[in-house]
Amino acid sequence: MSYKFIDIGSNLCDEMFQGKYNHTGKQYHEADLGTVLDRAWNNGMDKIIITSGRLSEVKESLELINKYDNGSNRLFTTIGVHPTRCSQELVIEGSENNEIKPDYIKELLKLYNENKDKVVAVGEFGLDYDRLQFCSKEIQIKCFEYQFILAEKTNLPLFLHLRNAAQDFIDIVKRNRSKFKYGVVHSFTGTEDELKQLLELDLYIGINGCSLKTEENLSVAAKIPIERLLIETDSPYCDIRKTHASYKYVKTVFPILKKEKFKLDSQVQGRNEPCNIINVLEVISGLKPEQSIEEISSHIYLNTLKIFFGKEN
Repeated sequence: MSYKFIDIGSNLCDEMFQGKYNHTGKQYHEADLGTVLDRAWNNGMDKIIITSGRLSEVKESLELINKYDNGSNRLFTTIGVHPTRCSQELVIEGSENNEIKPDYIKELLKLYNENKDKVVAVGEFGLDYDRLQFCSKEIQIKCFEYQFILAEKTNLPLFLHLRNAAQDFIDIVKRNRSKFKYGVVHSFTGTEDELKQLLELDLYIGINGCSLKTEENLSVAAKIPIERLLIETDSPYCDIRKTHASYKYVKTVFPILKKEKFKLDSQVQGRNEPCNIINVLEVISGLKPEQSIEEISSHIYLNTLKIFFGKEN
């Protein structure tokens, strides 16, 4: 059975797709992004949204799209600043009140206006209190709220990041809810109560392997209404592993080798790929036995078209 997928979040600019791992600069194998993309297209992938978390990544994503898309209209990107990068990217170094760089958002808007057919969301932006060593709560909150300017000026949907910061996140979204139509909380790992509050804000929920590690994760994921559900890989991260509670639902397995034994026709162990999105679908199907996997797949695909590509059901 074949399915049609849209990966709403994939880090295709990551150096792992260039054969480099652990930020050492060591080249383990040849760059293989083209092969990775072909594997995705050959396994039901219709479109991929590249996650960009700073200005330089937006530029890199657009270059990647120009190189690999070949006019097929299958690769897209986001514009925004990831919460862990706000200190470095958005704030004027040494400023007394953490002042925002005045031209940074203008540059992002310029890229959007020059590439409207390829920029489909504002993000990845939000709050991440698990990694405060990279950026303080104070700066994250200020920069999260500030970036709603992008939402107002572009009318794009939001690709939102939330880690261990639910109450502040919800408060900020509530204050700015009139500034956007659609928003997706990607890579959701929160509690059932947090899910309930996000759904009350009319937000959508993005699920990947990181969302499905534990039995508690699975219990929450099972409660996401199908009409509010999207799927992603967050590749090269967030793969579903044999140690995860979700693995019992996985049916599709691709050939895989360690990076030291790299071959183009195999995946690399520990490196997630967009084609593995089928595993996320298989897990969700296992959690929602009252619906067929075909129905679930179709509903998720149509949800994604509506939110990011303006195609209402």
